[in-house]
Amino acid sequence: MSQKTIERMKTLTELHGAPNFEHQVRQYLKQEMRPFVDEFIDDRMGGFYGIKKSGNSNAKRIMVSAHMDEIGFLVTEVTQYGFIKFTALGGVANDIWQGQRLKILTSNNEEIIGVVANIPKHFRSGQEAQPKIESLLLDVGAENKDEVFERGIQIGDPIVPHTELLQLSEHRFASKAWDNRYGCLIALEILEKLKDENLDFDLYVGANVQEEVGLRGAEVASRLVNPDIAFVVDCSPANDMNGRQGLSGVLGEGALLRIKDGTMLLKPSFKTFLTDIASKNHIKYQHYISPGGTDGGVIHKSNIGVPTAVIGVCARYIHSSDAVFDIRDYNQAKAWLYASIKALDDETIKTLQYS
Repeated sequence: MSQKTIERMKTLTELHGAPNFEHQVRQYLKQEMRPFVDEFIDDRMGGFYGIKKSGNSNAKRIMVSAHMDEIGFLVTEVTQYGFIKFTALGGVANDIWQGQRLKILTSNNEEIIGVVANIPKHFRSGQEAQPKIESLLLDVGAENKDEVFERGIQIGDPIVPHTELLQLSEHRFASKAWDNRYGCLIALEILEKLKDENLDFDLYVGANVQEEVGLRGAEVASRLVNPDIAFVVDCSPANDMNGRQGLSGVLGEGALLRIKDGTMLLKPSFKTFLTDIASKNHIKYQHYISPGGTDGGVIHKSNIGVPTAVIGVCARYIHSSDAVFDIRDYNQAKAWLYASIKALDDETIKTLQYS
C-alpha cells in the first residue's frame, strides 16, 4: 500500500460530509482528479463527474459512481442549559452514541467538537430505556443557549463522528465514513491508473450526494451522465465476528460481488463478465447479498435500463463512529475495476445491455 493512498484515505475519511453537506469532499476530489480528466460536469444537487474522453464520435459512456456522503446528524434544538439536540441523517442505531465525540460543521466551515451526554452508572436506576436519537444531547462545553449560538452553531448544521484514521495492524484500519469514502478513493485512483490509457469510450468517474438518505443524488446523476454501462463502488457491512455467516462479507476475503440486495439484482451477463475478468486476472472476490441497497438501485432503472454492477468492499461496524476494514480488499476491488474497464468495447457493451 503506497503512502499516497494512505494519505488520501486519511484525508477522505476525516472530512466532514453528512448528507446534503458534501462540499468538503467534493472540493477535495475535484482538486485531486483534475490532472486526470478533460472536464467536469455537475448536477444541481451537488454531484459531479470527471470525464476522460476517448476522442471518438458517438462514443459509449461508462459510469463509475461513488457517493460522497456519510451517515450523520442535524442540529434541531439548543436547550436553555447549552445542550444540543439532533436528528439522524441516514440509517444509524440508537444505542451506540452515548459518550461518543461528534463534530458540528458551522456555516462558516468551522468544526466544533462535543461529547454526547452519557448518564454515569452512579446516577442510574437501572430502569432507563434505550434512548432515541432525538433524546440524546451533545455537550460542546457551553453554559447556556446564547453561548452555543455565539460560537456560530445554528439550527440545521450537520454533525458527524469525530474520528481519526487508525492503522490497527499491517492490513487493517479503522475510520469513520469508509462507507463511502472507499468509493471516493477508488474513483480517484482508478482515474490515476488510467491516465495514460486510450479507451474506446468516454469514461465518467465521480460521486453522488445524499445516498444515505435514499439514493437521491444518483437519480439526477444518472440523467446527467446517461450511461451505457455503470459500475457502482460502495462499502457494505461485514458480518464476520463469528466467522462466515452466509453471503454477508468477510474481511480479507477480497472484493464483493453483490448479486442481490434490496434495490437491485445483478444481471446474469454482467456476473459472467465480472467473474471471467476476476479469474483471468487472479482477483480475489466473494459473493455478497445485502438487505440494503446502493446507488445502483436507481442507476440501473434509469432511461431504458443501464446494466449496473457494484464492485465493493465490506467493513465491520459501518454506520457508526468507527468502521474496521482490510486494505487488501480495497486493492482487489481496484484491480477488478481496472481490468473490467479495460475489457470493455462496443461489442461487449452491447452484449451486457441486451443479452
